Amino acid sequence: MTPAITASNVTYIYPGTRALDDASFTIPRGSVTALVGPNGAGKTTLLRCLAGLDRPLTGAIQVAGIDVLEDPRAAHARMGYLSDFFGIYEALTVRQCLSHAASGHGVPAPALRTTVERTAARLNLGDRLHQRCSELSRGLRQRVAIGQAIVHTPEVLLLDEPAAGLDPEARHTLAGLFTQLCAEGMTLVVSSHILAELDEYSTHMLVLRGGRIVEHRALAAPYAGGQRVRVVLAAEQQDWHAALKEMEGVQVMEHTPREAVLLIAGNAADQARVLRALVEAGIAVAAFAGESENLHDSYLRTVQGAPRP
Repeated sequence: MTPAITASNVTYIYPGTRALDDASFTIPRGSVTALVGPNGAGKTTLLRCLAGLDRPLTGAIQVAGIDVLEDPRAAHARMGYLSDFFGIYEALTVRQCLSHAASGHGVPAPALRTTVERTAARLNLGDRLHQRCSELSRGLRQRVAIGQAIVHTPEVLLLDEPAAGLDPEARHTLAGLFTQLCAEGMTLVVSSHILAELDEYSTHMLVLRGGRIVEHRALAAPYAGGQRVRVVLAAEQQDWHAALKEMEGVQVMEHTPREAVLLIAGNAADQARVLRALVEAGIAVAAFAGESENLHDSYLRTVQGAPRP
Protein backbone atom coordinates (compact mmCIF):
# COMPACT_ATOMS: atom_id res chain seq x y z
CA MET A 1 0.00 0.00 0.00
CA THR A 2 1.26 3.49 -0.88
CA PRO A 3 2.25 5.44 2.26
CA ALA A 4 0.04 8.36 3.22
CA ILE A 5 3.05 10.70 3.18
CA THR A 6 6.53 10.31 1.72
CA ALA A 7 9.20 12.98 2.15
CA SER A 8 12.59 12.54 0.51
CA ASN A 9 15.65 14.71 1.24
CA VAL A 10 13.61 17.81 2.04
CA THR A 11 15.72 20.90 2.76
CA TYR A 12 14.27 24.34 3.46
CA ILE A 13 16.38 27.42 4.13
CA TYR A 14 15.34 30.76 5.56
CA PRO A 15 17.91 33.56 5.32
CA GLY A 16 20.65 32.42 7.64
CA THR A 17 18.70 29.38 8.93
CA ARG A 18 18.41 25.82 7.65
CA ALA A 19 14.89 25.10 8.91
CA LEU A 20 14.81 21.58 7.41
CA ASP A 21 17.97 19.62 6.76
CA ASP A 22 17.67 16.65 4.36
CA ALA A 23 14.53 15.31 6.07
CA SER A 24 13.31 11.94 4.79
CA PHE A 25 10.50 9.77 6.19
CA THR A 26 7.33 7.87 5.32
CA ILE A 27 4.07 7.89 7.28
CA PRO A 28 1.78 4.86 6.99
CA ARG A 29 -1.90 5.18 6.24
CA GLY A 30 -4.32 5.16 9.15
CA SER A 31 -1.73 6.37 11.67
CA VAL A 32 -1.56 9.37 13.99
CA THR A 33 1.95 10.80 14.06
CA ALA A 34 2.99 13.08 16.91
CA LEU A 35 5.35 15.67 15.40
CA VAL A 36 7.43 16.86 18.36
CA GLY A 37 10.57 18.86 19.00
CA PRO A 38 11.81 22.01 20.73
CA ASN A 39 10.88 25.51 19.57
CA GLY A 40 12.61 26.28 16.29
CA ALA A 41 13.02 22.60 15.39
CA GLY A 42 11.25 23.05 12.04
CA LYS A 43 7.87 21.49 12.84
CA THR A 44 5.71 24.28 11.39
CA THR A 45 7.96 24.58 8.33
CA LEU A 46 7.67 20.85 7.74
CA LEU A 47 3.87 20.95 7.96
CA ARG A 48 3.72 23.90 5.57
CA CYS A 49 5.92 22.03 3.08
CA LEU A 50 3.75 18.91 3.38
CA ALA A 51 0.70 21.10 2.77
CA GLY A 52 2.28 22.64 -0.33
CA LEU A 53 2.28 26.13 1.15
CA ASP A 54 6.08 26.44 1.22
CA ARG A 55 8.37 25.05 -1.47
CA PRO A 56 11.57 23.45 -0.17
CA LEU A 57 14.94 24.16 -1.72
CA THR A 58 15.46 20.46 -2.47
CA GLY A 59 13.55 17.23 -2.06
CA ALA A 60 10.27 15.61 -2.99
CA ILE A 61 6.96 15.22 -1.11
CA GLN A 62 4.02 12.95 -1.87
CA VAL A 63 0.71 13.03 -0.03
CA ALA A 64 -1.85 10.31 -0.78
CA GLY A 65 0.30 9.31 -3.75
CA ILE A 66 0.25 12.81 -5.28
CA ASP A 67 3.35 14.95 -5.79
CA VAL A 68 2.61 18.02 -3.67
CA LEU A 69 5.18 20.21 -5.43
CA GLU A 70 4.09 19.29 -8.95
CA ASP A 71 0.32 19.09 -8.45
CA PRO A 72 -0.59 20.99 -5.26
CA ARG A 73 -4.28 21.45 -6.13
CA ALA A 74 -4.82 17.71 -6.53
CA ALA A 75 -2.98 17.12 -3.25
CA HIS A 76 -5.07 19.75 -1.46
CA ALA A 77 -8.24 17.90 -2.42
CA ARG A 78 -6.94 14.89 -0.48
CA MET A 79 -5.69 16.69 2.62
CA GLY A 80 -6.80 19.03 5.38
CA TYR A 81 -4.54 21.57 7.07
CA LEU A 82 -4.89 23.65 10.22
CA SER A 83 -2.15 26.20 10.86
CA ASP A 84 -1.09 27.36 14.29
CA PHE A 85 -2.50 30.80 13.43
CA PHE A 86 -5.78 29.78 11.86
CA GLY A 87 -8.20 32.11 10.09
CA ILE A 88 -11.99 32.09 9.87
CA TYR A 89 -14.49 34.57 8.45
CA GLU A 90 -15.84 36.18 11.60
CA ALA A 91 -18.69 37.90 9.75
CA LEU A 92 -20.07 34.52 8.65
CA THR A 93 -22.04 32.04 10.70
CA VAL A 94 -20.57 28.68 11.64
CA ARG A 95 -22.78 27.02 8.99
CA GLN A 96 -21.59 29.47 6.34
CA CYS A 97 -17.91 28.94 7.24
CA LEU A 98 -18.21 25.18 7.05
CA SER A 99 -20.26 25.36 3.84
CA HIS A 100 -17.68 27.65 2.25
CA ALA A 101 -14.84 25.29 3.18
CA ALA A 102 -16.75 22.26 1.93
CA SER A 103 -17.56 23.92 -1.38
CA GLY A 104 -13.96 24.97 -1.83
CA HIS A 105 -12.89 21.35 -1.39
CA GLY A 106 -15.35 20.09 -3.98
CA VAL A 107 -18.22 18.78 -1.86
CA PRO A 108 -21.27 18.79 -4.22
CA ALA A 109 -24.09 21.22 -3.42
CA PRO A 110 -26.72 18.51 -2.69
CA ALA A 111 -24.47 17.07 0.02
CA LEU A 112 -23.50 20.36 1.66
CA ARG A 113 -26.16 20.50 4.35
CA THR A 114 -25.60 16.92 5.52
CA THR A 115 -21.82 17.28 5.39
CA VAL A 116 -21.82 20.51 7.38
CA GLU A 117 -24.19 19.22 10.06
CA ARG A 118 -22.21 15.98 10.45
CA THR A 119 -18.98 17.94 10.87
CA ALA A 120 -20.58 20.35 13.36
CA ALA A 121 -21.92 17.43 15.41
CA ARG A 122 -18.44 15.87 15.55
CA LEU A 123 -17.09 19.05 17.10
CA ASN A 124 -20.07 19.76 19.39
CA LEU A 125 -21.00 22.78 17.30
CA GLY A 126 -24.46 21.61 16.28
CA ASP A 127 -26.18 24.25 18.41
CA ARG A 128 -23.85 26.99 17.13
CA LEU A 129 -24.49 26.73 13.39
CA HIS A 130 -26.59 29.92 13.35
CA GLN A 131 -24.07 32.04 15.29
CA ARG A 132 -21.59 34.42 13.73
CA CYS A 133 -18.01 33.41 14.38
CA SER A 134 -17.33 36.86 15.85
CA GLU A 135 -19.69 35.93 18.71
CA LEU A 136 -17.78 32.76 19.62
CA SER A 137 -15.09 32.28 22.21
CA ARG A 138 -11.53 31.62 21.13
CA GLY A 139 -11.96 27.90 21.85
CA LEU A 140 -15.15 27.65 19.77
CA ARG A 141 -13.49 29.47 16.88
CA GLN A 142 -10.71 26.90 17.10
CA ARG A 143 -13.28 24.14 16.73
CA VAL A 144 -14.73 25.86 13.66
CA ALA A 145 -11.23 26.02 12.14
CA ILE A 146 -10.75 22.30 12.76
CA GLY A 147 -14.15 21.69 11.19
CA GLN A 148 -13.06 23.56 8.07
CA ALA A 149 -10.02 21.27 7.84
CA ILE A 150 -12.00 18.00 8.05
CA VAL A 151 -15.32 18.94 6.44
CA HIS A 152 -14.38 17.27 3.12
CA THR A 153 -13.20 14.06 4.89
CA PRO A 154 -9.58 14.23 3.68
CA GLU A 155 -7.27 11.23 3.52
CA VAL A 156 -4.51 13.14 5.32
CA LEU A 157 -4.96 15.74 8.04
CA LEU A 158 -2.13 18.08 9.10
CA LEU A 159 -2.64 19.92 12.40
CA ASP A 160 -0.35 22.51 13.99
CA GLU A 161 -1.18 22.99 17.70
CA PRO A 162 -4.87 22.03 17.28
CA ALA A 163 -5.67 22.08 21.01
CA ALA A 164 -4.38 25.60 21.66
CA GLY A 165 -7.08 27.67 23.37
CA LEU A 166 -9.37 24.74 24.12
CA ASP A 167 -10.59 23.97 27.64
CA PRO A 168 -9.85 20.52 29.17
CA GLU A 169 -13.26 19.10 28.22
CA ALA A 170 -12.89 20.28 24.62
CA ARG A 171 -9.37 18.84 24.46
CA HIS A 172 -10.68 15.48 25.63
CA THR A 173 -13.42 15.62 22.98
CA LEU A 174 -10.82 16.51 20.36
CA ALA A 175 -8.68 13.51 21.33
CA GLY A 176 -11.72 11.29 20.89
CA LEU A 177 -12.37 12.82 17.47
CA PHE A 178 -8.80 12.17 16.34
CA THR A 179 -9.04 8.56 17.51
CA GLN A 180 -12.29 8.17 15.59
CA LEU A 181 -10.87 9.72 12.42
CA CYS A 182 -7.89 7.39 12.60
CA ALA A 183 -10.20 4.39 13.06
CA GLU A 184 -12.05 5.48 9.93
CA GLY A 185 -8.80 5.37 7.95
CA MET A 186 -7.70 9.01 8.02
CA THR A 187 -3.98 9.69 8.54
CA LEU A 188 -3.09 12.49 10.96
CA VAL A 189 0.10 14.40 11.64
CA VAL A 190 -0.27 16.49 14.80
CA SER A 191 2.26 18.99 16.10
CA SER A 192 1.85 20.01 19.73
CA HIS A 193 3.82 20.90 22.84
CA ILE A 194 1.21 19.15 25.01
CA LEU A 195 2.74 15.69 24.96
CA ALA A 196 0.28 14.22 27.48
CA GLU A 197 -2.56 14.88 25.04
CA LEU A 198 -0.67 13.49 22.06
CA ASP A 199 -0.12 10.36 24.12
CA GLU A 200 -3.88 9.72 24.16
CA TYR A 201 -4.16 9.08 20.45
CA SER A 202 -0.73 8.95 18.75
CA THR A 203 0.49 5.74 17.11
CA HIS A 204 3.85 7.08 15.90
CA MET A 205 6.40 9.68 16.97
CA LEU A 206 8.46 11.88 14.64
CA VAL A 207 11.09 13.94 16.46
CA LEU A 208 12.67 17.01 14.84
CA ARG A 209 15.66 18.87 16.18
CA GLY A 210 17.53 21.58 14.32
CA GLY A 211 15.63 20.68 11.14
CA ARG A 212 16.78 17.05 11.23
CA ILE A 213 14.83 13.88 11.88
CA VAL A 214 16.17 12.58 15.20
CA GLU A 215 13.81 9.62 15.52
CA HIS A 216 10.76 8.23 13.77
CA ARG A 217 9.10 5.06 15.04
CA ALA A 218 5.87 3.39 16.02
CA LEU A 219 5.14 4.02 19.68
CA ALA A 220 3.96 0.45 20.15
CA ALA A 221 7.20 -0.95 18.74
CA PRO A 222 9.64 -2.61 21.13
CA TYR A 223 12.66 -0.56 22.07
CA ALA A 224 15.85 -1.50 20.30
CA GLY A 225 17.63 -1.65 23.64
CA GLY A 226 15.20 -4.14 25.24
CA GLN A 227 12.31 -4.07 27.74
CA ARG A 228 11.72 -1.25 30.22
CA VAL A 229 11.28 -2.58 33.75
CA ARG A 230 10.44 -0.59 36.87
CA VAL A 231 11.92 -1.87 40.13
CA VAL A 232 10.52 -0.71 43.49
CA LEU A 233 12.16 -1.58 46.82
CA ALA A 234 10.43 -2.30 50.12
CA ALA A 235 12.47 0.47 51.74
CA GLU A 236 14.99 3.09 50.71
CA GLN A 237 18.52 1.83 50.19
CA GLN A 238 21.33 4.15 49.19
CA ASP A 239 23.40 3.24 46.12
CA TRP A 240 21.56 -0.06 45.65
CA HIS A 241 21.44 0.53 41.90
CA ALA A 242 25.25 0.38 41.68
CA ALA A 243 25.02 -3.41 41.51
CA LEU A 244 22.83 -3.11 38.41
CA LYS A 245 25.51 -1.25 36.48
CA GLU A 246 27.76 -4.30 36.71
CA MET A 247 25.15 -6.61 35.18
CA GLU A 248 25.45 -7.53 31.53
CA GLY A 249 22.63 -6.25 29.34
CA VAL A 250 21.23 -3.86 31.96
CA GLN A 251 21.02 -0.10 31.55
CA VAL A 252 19.83 2.10 34.42
CA MET A 253 17.55 4.76 32.91
CA GLU A 254 16.40 6.44 36.15
CA HIS A 255 17.04 5.75 39.82
CA THR A 256 16.27 6.93 43.36
CA PRO A 257 16.98 5.30 46.74
CA ARG A 258 13.60 3.56 46.43
CA GLU A 259 13.12 2.68 42.76
CA ALA A 260 14.66 2.57 39.29
CA VAL A 261 13.73 2.17 35.64
CA LEU A 262 15.89 -0.34 33.81
CA LEU A 263 16.33 -1.24 30.17
CA ILE A 264 17.00 -4.97 30.08
CA ALA A 265 18.23 -6.54 26.85
CA GLY A 266 16.86 -9.93 25.86
CA ASN A 267 13.69 -11.78 26.79
CA ALA A 268 11.72 -12.74 29.91
CA ALA A 269 14.48 -15.12 30.98
CA ASP A 270 16.93 -12.21 31.09
CA GLN A 271 14.52 -10.20 33.23
CA ALA A 272 14.23 -13.17 35.61
CA ARG A 273 18.04 -13.32 35.78
CA VAL A 274 18.22 -9.67 36.84
CA LEU A 275 15.50 -10.11 39.48
CA ARG A 276 17.25 -13.19 40.90
CA ALA A 277 20.56 -11.31 41.08
CA LEU A 278 18.94 -8.45 43.00
CA VAL A 279 17.34 -10.81 45.54
CA GLU A 280 20.57 -12.76 45.98
CA ALA A 281 22.37 -9.46 46.63
CA GLY A 282 20.06 -8.90 49.61
CA ILE A 283 18.01 -6.13 47.97
CA ALA A 284 14.37 -6.24 49.16
CA VAL A 285 12.41 -5.97 45.90
CA ALA A 286 8.74 -5.09 46.39
CA ALA A 287 7.82 -4.74 42.70
CA PHE A 288 9.46 -5.72 39.44
CA ALA A 289 7.36 -5.18 36.30
CA GLY A 290 7.64 -4.19 32.68
CA GLU A 291 6.14 -0.88 31.67
CA SER A 292 5.29 1.01 28.51
CA GLU A 293 7.08 4.23 27.79
CA ASN A 294 4.76 7.19 27.29
CA LEU A 295 5.33 9.83 24.65
CA HIS A 296 6.82 12.31 27.10
CA ASP A 297 9.40 9.81 28.35
CA SER A 298 10.17 8.64 24.84
CA TYR A 299 10.69 12.19 23.61
CA LEU A 300 12.97 13.13 26.50
CA ARG A 301 15.02 9.98 26.03
CA THR A 302 15.41 10.77 22.35
CA VAL A 303 16.41 14.42 22.62
CA GLN A 304 18.72 13.87 25.58
CA GLY A 305 20.59 11.19 23.66
CA ALA A 306 20.73 13.10 20.37
CA PRO A 307 23.71 15.32 19.48
CA ARG A 308 22.95 19.00 19.28
CA PRO A 309 22.90 20.42 15.71
